[in-house]
Amino acid sequence: QVQLVESGGGVVQAGGSLRLSCEASGRTFSMYTMGWFRQAPGKEREFVAAIDWRGVNTYYADSATGRFTISRVGDTNTVYLQMNSLKPEDTAVYYCAVDKTGSGSIRSMARYDYWGQGTQVTVSS
Repeated sequence: QVQLVESGGGVVQAGGSLRLSCEASGRTFSMYTMGWFRQAPGKEREFVAAIDWRGVNTYYADSATGRFTISRVGDTNTVYLQMNSLKPEDTAVYYCAVDKTGSGSIRSMARYDYWGQGTQVTVSS
């Protein structure tokens, strides 16, 4: 089992920044990828960004490219999502997820085996 705890959400004005953190614990060895997804009210959960466990390869949704940066520092089990130039449409609950099999599309929820509880991000106009 892998436990994931997100933090860093909050309320910010449009144009502002937030940094989300996701800390993994438990059986974290052999994790392949950590991803961030988000779900706005009345909408389906959608892919935001992902990073392989070595921190070498990163992947972004079009909506995140150029504004968000996913990163992992050293050998820690924590992954960050730096979000800049936030827009009201970024308002959502943000979830981190871990994949332990390495199969399926990196942008698909189906790939991921463990999920955090989510952290709310609200961007006011």
